[in-house]
Amino acid sequence: MADDKTRNGEFWALALERAHLGVWDWDLRSGDCFYSPMWSQMLGYGEGELAMTSDLWLRLTHPDDREQAVASGERHLAGQTDSIETEIRLKHKDGHWVWVLDRGGVVERDAEGRPLRVMGVQTDITKQKEAEAELEQVNARFRLALAASGTGIWHHDLATRKSYWDARTREIFGFVSDTDEVPRDLWHSYLHPDDRDAAELAHLAPLQTSDVVASQYRIIRRDGEIRHIESLLRFIADMQSSGQILGTVRDITEAKRREHELAHAAHHDALTGLLNRVAFDRLLADDIATGRQFPLAVFYIDLDYFKALNDFAGHAAGDLALKSVAEGILGCLPSSAHAARLGGDEFALLVPDCDARQAERLAGAVLAAVRNADLGSTATSRKLAASVGIAFIEDRNTTVVDALACADDACYAAKAAGRNRFAVFSAGSASGSGGLNAARLAADTVDAMEDGRLKLFGQEIHRLGKPWQESRQVEVLARLVGRSGKLIQPGEFIPVAERFGIASRLDRWIIRTALSLHGPALKSGALTLGFNLSAQTLSDPQLWDFVDAAIDEAGAPHFGIGFEITETAAVTNFGAAEEFVRKARERHCRVSLDDFGAGMSSFEYLRRFPVDQIKIDGSFIEHIAQSRFDREIVSAISAIAKSLGCSVVAEKVERQDTLEILQEMGVAFGQGYLLHRPEPLEAIVARATAQAILPVGRRA
Repeated sequence: MADDKTRNGEFWALALERAHLGVWDWDLRSGDCFYSPMWSQMLGYGEGELAMTSDLWLRLTHPDDREQAVASGERHLAGQTDSIETEIRLKHKDGHWVWVLDRGGVVERDAEGRPLRVMGVQTDITKQKEAEAELEQVNARFRLALAASGTGIWHHDLATRKSYWDARTREIFGFVSDTDEVPRDLWHSYLHPDDRDAAELAHLAPLQTSDVVASQYRIIRRDGEIRHIESLLRFIADMQSSGQILGTVRDITEAKRREHELAHAAHHDALTGLLNRVAFDRLLADDIATGRQFPLAVFYIDLDYFKALNDFAGHAAGDLALKSVAEGILGCLPSSAHAARLGGDEFALLVPDCDARQAERLAGAVLAAVRNADLGSTATSRKLAASVGIAFIEDRNTTVVDALACADDACYAAKAAGRNRFAVFSAGSASGSGGLNAARLAADTVDAMEDGRLKLFGQEIHRLGKPWQESRQVEVLARLVGRSGKLIQPGEFIPVAERFGIASRLDRWIIRTALSLHGPALKSGALTLGFNLSAQTLSDPQLWDFVDAAIDEAGAPHFGIGFEITETAAVTNFGAAEEFVRKARERHCRVSLDDFGAGMSSFEYLRRFPVDQIKIDGSFIEHIAQSRFDREIVSAISAIAKSLGCSVVAEKVERQDTLEILQEMGVAFGQGYLLHRPEPLEAIVARATAQAILPVGRRA
């Protein structure tokens, strides 16, 4: 019996101590309350440090927990609950709070059943509470991420075949319900007929793998709207059942729409919606390679009088005309044909299985469509026409360049014959300056970028009456060395580059090469470089990504770099030019409006483009000594530019009397053979660098 008492007393005391359980014992008759040593130790106190009063635990309880702790005890003493059970915080000796689980109950009653003695234990659950708090933070972040991403959660129990959708999932599907459980075949009823089989198969895939399975499919909501859905699926094993499939749903309709728009934009002209040059070339190459639809008719269409329309009616009328022409051309084509805008006011057609009679009939319809194009109310003249060249391809060895060159050569023949007509390519009548010769020159230009025959030259821009060292501006030029060693002037190969769609590639080569070779000179401030941009380059949506990367790689400052935009480039790319100027100004790159005054819209461009500099077209400069009209034009341009804060450069300064007149008129800068003849860029950079490091008194 003594052993039993020992086991019942000391043994259980030891067990409570090993379990870190604090015992309290409250005598309701005397009001005394006993707290075990482990209870005190749990709160950081040694034996005898705490007065064993009945309200000790309440004084140590967190203020926010006292009410619920008292209420829990009172409900039990009143017979409303079988036991006391509550979670409270008790203050530790060092000041922090200890979470405890308090459990207990009445252990002795009087004859009438009134409580006489209550006992209980308190367990330290601080670590559990901290883990719960951390888990709640994780869950809160997870819920926030789900809400931000618009993702819904669902699961399907394989044993019961019941499915549960959260509120976001029900919202995505447009299903109204107050509960997560949904009808058994609800999901299947939403599936698009064309995607049903693949979607159902994908939702079974998690049963064969432990990996996450991704699935995309379409649903048809009850209102008839089609939405694109992306689901991530995974099988979750459960020892008590067959497991479940857990999944997410996300509405990706807008992303799909943007993806489609980007894919369309990559192959279509933004203004007219026709194929762009890249897409047309690829299509033509494929059709030539297969040879199944010979003869292929390739049309080259060049609008006549288009620049005049822009000059007098403005770029908005020009854009309207281009869109109207595109619509008219599409209305003429058979279903198997394709149309493209090659750039500016040039179009191309590809017509499979087309003989001479069909081609001539189609060319007549295209000419009529151009003549009848909508020019808008601002166009005072209704004159718009086209020159159309046609080439027939029946040889699978023909290249895309040669096919377009033949059609382009026929287009030149149509222009030479008086415009507003078509011509068919004939090898015997190919023009010397276009057609295949031009195509060969275009191909040679591309080769020259790789084999070192494309050379960088430069021409200085001078502050009039001052040494060049006071301006240090250089316009970067390109010279092509032919395979024979003969120097080919820009007037020959640059228009060809424009015609055959390689102008943007040429511009990029010039910019990248100049910056990589002369970045240190730009960084030191020895000089600044200006680059000419073609219409094709201005239209390149990736242009600034390329320029920024080239500048960063070269370590050159943005303010040491300028870009020159011609009116010809701006006239058919007005929106792109405006966007380019805005981004250049943001980066503190200099922007010049080149050949200013050559077109009637020049002043409109000056108003719309906040440029740093304008370069007066050389046609107004070369005869300024003899022409009062030219002097008045230059004076007016100079005055307007100065009022707008733009510097003015006079191009084609080739005579001393011209220089003197410009100085008297207050034109600040000039460029031309009298001031400096173009020379290799590396020679200019070397000279500028040497002059920059000389002491001021020793500079030449």
